[in-house]
Amino acid sequence: MGEHFAAAVRQLRLRAGLTQEALSDRSGVSVSTIRGMETGTRRNPQLASVRRLAVALDLRPAELDQLLAAAAGVAEPTAVPVPRQLPAPPTPFVGRHEELDQLDAALQPNAASSTGGVGICALVGTGGVGKSWLALEWAHRNADRFPNGQLFVDLRGFSPDSDPMDPAVALRGFLDALGVEPDRVPLAPHAQAALFRSLVADKRMLVVLDNAADTAQVTPLLPGDGTVLVTSRNQLSGLLTGQGAHHLAVDPLDDTGAHALLVARLGTERLQTESTAEDELVSLCGGIPLALSIIAGRAHLDPHLSLADVADELRGGTLDVLDDADPAASLPAALSLSHHALTDEEAEVFGLLAMAPGPDIGLAAAGSLTGRGRSRTRTVLRRLEQASLIGRDAAGRYRMHDLVRRYATTAHHLADEVGSAALRRVLDYYTHTAYAGARHLDTHRPPIELDPPVPGCQPEAPSDIPAAMDWFDAEHRNLLAAQHTAAAHALYSTAWHLAWALNDFHYRRGHRDHQLAVWQLAVDSADRLSDPDAQIITHRLLGRAHVMLGHHPEAIEALGRALALSEEQNDRALQAQAHYTLASVWPDDRKALEHAERALELYRGLDDPIKQADALNAVGWFGARLGLDDAAREHCRQALALFRHHQDVNGEAQTLDSLGLIDHHTGRHQDAVQYYLDALSIYRDLDNTFEIADTLDRLGHTYAAMGSRDQARAVWWEARDLYRQHGRDDEAEQLEERLDDRS
Repeated sequence: MGEHFAAAVRQLRLRAGLTQEALSDRSGVSVSTIRGMETGTRRNPQLASVRRLAVALDLRPAELDQLLAAAAGVAEPTAVPVPRQLPAPPTPFVGRHEELDQLDAALQPNAASSTGGVGICALVGTGGVGKSWLALEWAHRNADRFPNGQLFVDLRGFSPDSDPMDPAVALRGFLDALGVEPDRVPLAPHAQAALFRSLVADKRMLVVLDNAADTAQVTPLLPGDGTVLVTSRNQLSGLLTGQGAHHLAVDPLDDTGAHALLVARLGTERLQTESTAEDELVSLCGGIPLALSIIAGRAHLDPHLSLADVADELRGGTLDVLDDADPAASLPAALSLSHHALTDEEAEVFGLLAMAPGPDIGLAAAGSLTGRGRSRTRTVLRRLEQASLIGRDAAGRYRMHDLVRRYATTAHHLADEVGSAALRRVLDYYTHTAYAGARHLDTHRPPIELDPPVPGCQPEAPSDIPAAMDWFDAEHRNLLAAQHTAAAHALYSTAWHLAWALNDFHYRRGHRDHQLAVWQLAVDSADRLSDPDAQIITHRLLGRAHVMLGHHPEAIEALGRALALSEEQNDRALQAQAHYTLASVWPDDRKALEHAERALELYRGLDDPIKQADALNAVGWFGARLGLDDAAREHCRQALALFRHHQDVNGEAQTLDSLGLIDHHTGRHQDAVQYYLDALSIYRDLDNTFEIADTLDRLGHTYAAMGSRDQARAVWWEARDLYRQHGRDDEAEQLEERLDDRS
């Protein structure tokens, strides 16, 4: 050993071009000490002297590791044992093909990180998602790539029965595995780390660091080169930024993988006999391998336990069915370890997110939910994301796995006043932002009155129609959930206000079933209020929702109720609205025309030119259907002039479509085409795909009447696709038959 060290010191000094005396002056190490180093007569000089010598020579890290190891008196063994520390491969292992491919790409032999020769990949995900499962599967599949050995340690970063392992303990285990005799192990942790790096330098080795708590626990265990797999519930951002590590988010299994796991554990025959219950279990477990394995384990231990019984228990809302006295077989125990690592503020926000309506949440809504504003909320959400308790998609929206949400609702007990205030803030956020968006979609719609948002709520104000539609698209499921939450908490005004705010969006997107559902709930809510106007509006728009689905008896009943209430209140405007909507109900065009004419009569007595124009267009539309083309054209032209004068583009597009129908009926096909194209241009600007489909359908008839077969087919195909998109299957099938007949 002395000879190797002496040669190393001599070579380094000569490279620096220094005599022993010059090196002594530069480093502060005595000439006798340096002479002893170069002759090998000093077996174990003080490490402080060696470090000063290293500074004087301006050594690279690898050269310093070599000196420190040699100074510690560790001889290079003639036969280093090959460690094979990987635990048994996981069984059964299913799915994860994409993740395995990503690991192959990240850790291929020539995919070293930018920091040098070490390739590091961090597998990150929530507790029970299968990070260790994936890491070990990849390690065993690629073991032949590492002939010099595989090192493994469970760092117990999230362990139910101990604190995270001191990295010095893990490092000592690695040195033992590499054959270092106990009396040759340096006392100082940094010297042990240097020795470890020296021993594995230039070797083809794999290091698996499982269940890491944070970057600080991992860093001392990184070799200077080689391949490292790290698993953690935390995102280890320091490892990514400081060490150039690759990051691989381990998500829940898809339905195919979840089914394969149950088949592997329980067999095909048993699952085939309970296929419905199995599908429900796959859905309830949400692709969490630990949850699926616990379910499978219970079913395996008790062959008489039906999967339907397990599904009933899991459907109940608690996680008791996934709990166990053995922490390794308990999902709540696994999640509790992440929860206990949170600060009080993080834990409170975690609990608030669990009670938020809808499947995900944007930052603005979360800021109102927590009452902390966007900046502070973003910081706390980032910490929860780093802890793998929530995820964030490419659009920046935060999501909590259903099982994690269930855990959060029971694990973190919020004070009633805290939860109630948070819920009111987020409901006000959704209501006021939706209302602001709805005002863009129809600027001439009579407004409703909302109470001011509660303190701590910061609603948004979409800037224009596209921004409003984008917001509604992103928040649609949350808005539906918010309405149900409001009704469940007796916030009945909020419930019907949300239906009002969603009305035009649902109409433009063709969400007819959702439209009906929100207005049914709105009617139930308004009936609990002493507010006749709210009752009239909700019954009228419920009737309109039934009309859109062809439910004529139900529509007549709801609209009749709205008309009766408006007559009781002697409100001519609401009576006119009821008649206007009733016109759209009747399959008898003459009855429909009567209601349209009555609405026009009432509106002419009111100072509401837009509603008067609506009624004029309705009279024209139903008159055209009855063959009263000249009168119909005149009514529609009057309507168009009013709409354009008052800059109501919605009404303008509808009236242009009516004029297109009138000219089509009277053989003015070129004029009809132009009217339809003008209407389509406006509808596309408004992102009103529901009306686009109908106008395209009618335009196709005009093209066909002109003999423009290719143009007719093109617009009908587009209309067919939109009908399908809106769930209007009858209209889509009629178009397909028409297209087949003309092929």
